[in-house]
Amino acid sequence: MSGILSMILAGGEGTRLFPFTSLRAKPAVPFGGGYRIIDFVLNNFVNSDLLQIFVLTQFKSHSLMKHLSQAWRITGLTGRFIDPIPAQMRTGKHWYKGTADAIYQNINLIDSHDPEIVCVFGGDHIYKMDVRQMIDYHRSKSAELTVAAIPVPVEEAYKFGIIEVDESGKMVGFEEKPEKNPKTIPNRPTHVLASMGNYVFDADSLVNYLQIDAEDENSMHDFGHNIIPMLVPGGKVYVYDFSTNEIRGEPENSKGYWRDVGTLDAYYEANMDLISVTPPFDLYNRYWPLRSYHPPVPPAKFVHDYKNRTGHAINSAISAGCILSGAEVNQSILGHRVHIHSHSYIEKSVFMGNTDVGKGCRIKKAIFDQEVVVADGTVIGENLDEDKKRFHVSDGGVVVIPKGARVGFN
Repeated sequence: MSGILSMILAGGEGTRLFPFTSLRAKPAVPFGGGYRIIDFVLNNFVNSDLLQIFVLTQFKSHSLMKHLSQAWRITGLTGRFIDPIPAQMRTGKHWYKGTADAIYQNINLIDSHDPEIVCVFGGDHIYKMDVRQMIDYHRSKSAELTVAAIPVPVEEAYKFGIIEVDESGKMVGFEEKPEKNPKTIPNRPTHVLASMGNYVFDADSLVNYLQIDAEDENSMHDFGHNIIPMLVPGGKVYVYDFSTNEIRGEPENSKGYWRDVGTLDAYYEANMDLISVTPPFDLYNRYWPLRSYHPPVPPAKFVHDYKNRTGHAINSAISAGCILSGAEVNQSILGHRVHIHSHSYIEKSVFMGNTDVGKGCRIKKAIFDQEVVVADGTVIGENLDEDKKRFHVSDGGVVVIPKGARVGFN
């Protein structure tokens, strides 16, 4: 599609995903065995044939920048690019003050490309969307702004921008992260209509409202707190129902799947979704390929054919470079280059990659960051009171192992 510029907000700290964000930005956190979180929004745009993309980075961006250079280079095609843009402090010596300020500080990119439409999407959610369908809806309404939305349980309303919409799809009310009494969906009091943080703007309107917002010293310079409430009274803000988005080859149970993996438990559950018998997020749809960087490693290997010493995996996703040496893996995800040694048992766990698990270990309901070494005989996940003395344990009882840890050694 011509005349469309896309800007991905990928500069968030992701403090709720600590310790995985202690050394990297949230969009750079590994996910699903062979991906990074940023890959999912980028695949949405690439599969939608929208190939003028700026990725705005900020905090701890080295890992993210390296991944983008390895996985998302577009060369030799005029007018097509996926370019990372570090925070450049063009408007003063300060970081981005908010999501709107991030775009405002890079408004020169909009001016230089002179697009008709600007897509502003977050870089830290797991979902599939044919973005062209949202753009078609935006054009059909002659909107200044279109916001993608999904229903969420009312008890989660405080996490999102909550939308009121009329019969025509026009937004008639908006409240950012209400602490109490959120507006529920008519005839559905258990749910609210929540913004996904994905916006399609008329380019001229976006530039105009960003400039107005930048001059307001009392503004938080945030799309949810400031820009959307500024536009709603004008009557040209519309709401795109994400559940209507159609992708060829997707199973019916995946429609409307969208996950904010902003907490450790949400991250864990989203990973577990991938390996269910009928996954609500399907990695295997050949009509919607999911690209990423795949290191030059050999295929996964399952070795030994002895009684009680057979390497095998059940209901699991095992990435290239892994070796299951007389070990059993059940309902787990292993990223690249994970070696599980003899007589070890792994259950309901996520390994980001480059990890060595010794002999005779028992590990259950844990997340391992990269480059971890686990000593022989280590037990994790069977006694959370003991685990809490050594590791961080999430509210949902997931044991979290940070990058580079040496576990079980004296």
